[in-house]
Amino acid sequence: MSHFGHAENPLTDDIVQPFQIDASHLRGRLVRVGPMLDEVLSKHAYPEPVAQLLGETITLAITLAGALKYEGIFTLQTKGDGPISLMVADVTSTGDVRGYAQFDADRLAGADAGAAAPVPALLGTGYLAFTVDQGEHTERYQGIVELNGDTLSECVQHYFRQSEQLDTGIKVAVGRAGAVSGGIWRGGALMLQRLPEDQIQQTLGSDVADDWRRAMVLIGTCTDAELLDPRLPPNDLLFRLFHEDGVRVYTPTELRATCRCSRDRVATVLRSLPREEISELKVNGRVEVTCEFCNSTYTFDDAQLENVYG
Repeated sequence: MSHFGHAENPLTDDIVQPFQIDASHLRGRLVRVGPMLDEVLSKHAYPEPVAQLLGETITLAITLAGALKYEGIFTLQTKGDGPISLMVADVTSTGDVRGYAQFDADRLAGADAGAAAPVPALLGTGYLAFTVDQGEHTERYQGIVELNGDTLSECVQHYFRQSEQLDTGIKVAVGRAGAVSGGIWRGGALMLQRLPEDQIQQTLGSDVADDWRRAMVLIGTCTDAELLDPRLPPNDLLFRLFHEDGVRVYTPTELRATCRCSRDRVATVLRSLPREEISELKVNGRVEVTCEFCNSTYTFDDAQLENVYG
């Protein structure tokens, strides 16, 4: 933990940077992702609107996971009746990130991809789900809310209002670096939360509601360009926004694009299926299984399938 100017943080990209506003005790996090996000999105040849919205889902998942204390996997998922039927992003407690989307190319071509309200235009009617899985011996937590809002950020804020009764302010930006089409994908997010008033240690003379409104105004002044600019270090951006109220930064979490698929995991799934069903999956005498997240393909011939069942 450090105040600004007391410690240099060498990590400036692909990180979650927790912080606290000293004057109001509001806690938040700043997410800055570049190479990691681009690697996840580049595993598939997604149309631009799909990559954009999946990038926002991944950036939001990282932001929300950073607010939790968990050992395992946090998953953010959308499911709807629009051209993009499913998006999934998950983040492990050690910073491994992956994600994928399912979409109907024909319906997508006829949709208003540049709509100011991408959720109704591209996702349609459906739900947003948050899941925390900490392993087989722990209870799985899941929260579900309707896709209620024009943007994913609005849907998440609706969830916190409805389910958690937590005031939450979120700003998310995703785009390609530079003006040139085909540049690498980048993402950034700012999130602040206000605990229920009985949990807040109020400073003498501090008005909780006024502090919150002021913080929301300051977040509103942050531009998409500032969130995405790799030349603007995260701590410099936080200082620019909150220095008048005192801002304190904590140890950041590093993020990596890492899929958890493996040949052994695929073999375990195959082993759970009836042999007749596996035979029906064969093409040219082989079974091919492709990971939806990272697009890796695992091939099993007859001899290898015998080993699976052996």
